[in-house]
Amino acid sequence: MIVGLGTDIVEINRIEKMITRHGDHFLERVFTSGEQSYCKQKKMAVESYAGRWAAKEAVMKTLGTGFIKGVHFTEIEIENLNSGQPIVRLLGSTADLAEKMEISTILITISHSKEYATATAIALKAI
Repeated sequence: MIVGLGTDIVEINRIEKMITRHGDHFLERVFTSGEQSYCKQKKMAVESYAGRWAAKEAVMKTLGTGFIKGVHFTEIEIENLNSGQPIVRLLGSTADLAEKMEISTILITISHSKEYATATAIALKAI
């Protein structure tokens, strides 16, 4: 059963400006070390960071929280299977919140063009 649906779109140059202005401080506040390693090895690193930003925002929307209720960017980790499919891993108080909401899985899809990155997330509850 669907518990929540979230989508987000971000201008890639907005994320690029944040990285340029704030460097590692920004990256460490928003992205896990695993996400940073993944993005840094990509040819289009900024696009990868922007896609993960959009994915985290979309996941927050599925939880109905935005930035409130103890949800932090680094407690939502976007990983990739060997096939390239993105998956969501929740940590800390964000994982606790999802458990209270009886969310069993959050599906995510990420896409980007030259100017924008977008993501859609669906939170599912086991029936």
